[in-house]
Amino acid sequence: CDPKADSTRLILHAKAQNSIMQMAAEAGSVEDLELEDVLKVGYRDIKCVESGGPEPGVGCAGRGVITAINFLEEEGAYEEDLDCVF
Repeated sequence: CDPKADSTRLILHAKAQNSIMQMAAEAGSVEDLELEDVLKVGYRDIKCVESGGPEPGVGCAGRGVITAINFLEEEGAYEEDLDCVF
């Protein structure tokens, strides 16, 4: 739940990727997103997703994490044989 959404930037060899919460706000709701919209593949085929959250000091960061986890479960992101999810 990193508000800067830069936890995966080194794995992706890029600037911070858009978070699920940011993209949901732009699309209208999380239901308007597809897994392919938020999942990026980086170094050694590591699959990366940023949950995002509110600006520091505003709202509950846990809400962004819960929304992201529910979205990923509904989209089948955990169905593949993954080594580690955190």
